[in-house]
Amino acid sequence: MPPGPDAPATREVPHFDPVRVRGTRRRLRRLVRHRRRAVAAGLAVTAAALVAAGPREADGARGHPAPGPARPQRVAERVSAPVRIADAATVRLLRPGDRVDVIAAEEHGPGGDAEVVARGVRVAEVPEPLDAAGESGALVVLSVPRPTAARLAGASATARLSVTLC
Repeated sequence: MPPGPDAPATREVPHFDPVRVRGTRRRLRRLVRHRRRAVAAGLAVTAAALVAAGPREADGARGHPAPGPARPQRVAERVSAPVRIADAATVRLLRPGDRVDVIAAEEHGPGGDAEVVARGVRVAEVPEPLDAAGESGALVVLSVPRPTAARLAGASATARLSVTLC
């Protein structure tokens, strides 16, 4: 469409060299080298923008109100406790899912007092022995409540442990 009668006359645009901004290549390289900082800065700016644009209530509070008091984080009720059983041949009889009682027998005591440390705990895993000798017993992983794991660890430091199938 031709220009109207009140438009100025057209002129040819003169040729000129491209405009080059100095230092941008260096800044870009530095930004790529420090991309963690760039990502962190971008996340901070985004978070600030979201907070600023968030819903507002009449009393000046922002965000969504909490549904109630915060619940404390639940601690795992059952833990995996590796236990070294004195008799390696007994451990070879165990399979994952078996239920066992763990008995601690004092090593250096008159009469050989024995105490049940854990009752009816589940065998989680029976790892393959690393050495064929088996002189130091064999390892078994039990799924136990946290307090029982502490008792097992204490008993294994002072006594020889054995298991009975339930």
